Amino acid sequence: MSKKNILKKLTNDNDYYGVFGKQFLSNSDIGTLLSNPLGLGSEVKSSPAIIIGRYFHTALLEPEKLKDFKVIAAATRNTKVYKEQSEGELCLLQSEVEMVESMTAKILNTQMCADLINKKNCEYEVPMITELYNNKWKGKADVVNHEEELVIDLKTTADINKFRTSAFRYNYDSQAYIYNKLFGYDFIFIVIDKNTNQIGLFECSEEFLRSGERKVEKASEVYNLFFKDKDFDPSQYFINETL
Repeated sequence: MSKKNILKKLTNDNDYYGVFGKQFLSNSDIGTLLSNPLGLGSEVKSSPAIIIGRYFHTALLEPEKLKDFKVIAAATRNTKVYKEQSEGELCLLQSEVEMVESMTAKILNTQMCADLINKKNCEYEVPMITELYNNKWKGKADVVNHEEELVIDLKTTADINKFRTSAFRYNYDSQAYIYNKLFGYDFIFIVIDKNTNQIGLFECSEEFLRSGERKVEKASEVYNLFFKDKDFDPSQYFINETL
């Protein structure tokens, strides 16, 4: 299949996250490969934070898809109303939707953000593939701003003053490195605090990108050992360290 047809297929979320997309590694695999390689490919359990994040991205970039989310007017997920209406599915609370609407309005009414993500030559939810360390990698950019030659990632955080620290913990450094290689553009984060609506623009230093590259290199080594080396038996793997 040609690269053009692969990318066309990856625009569909079912293909990107499903069986077809599994032929590629992505930044979401980094943490698993570096901590629990045998868990690679396991289904990630959804959580309120994940579904809120998805709703936030959809509200900003693909608002026509908001109707796909189920919203319940309940105070918490422990109420009878929620349990009856959700039918076992993880759904959004009305209060969470209102929080996202507030964050979305703040971003769209902030000139810096509007100038970066609402240009005519911006593309949204753009898939790309490349090869890094002898493995195939994929990514899907929130925003590609061709005029500024930027890839922009939108993040929410519980404390924007701790984002610098959490960026390393959550492997945003490897994300920045991978997406820089995927698109050939500089990579930046636009971050909004869920509690205060404070906005931050975070650029990526060379040190940050090098940290990300080291993670990608190590993760690739682990992947090659566990899933490509025919002489290696993953069932015999154990951790051996000196304390």
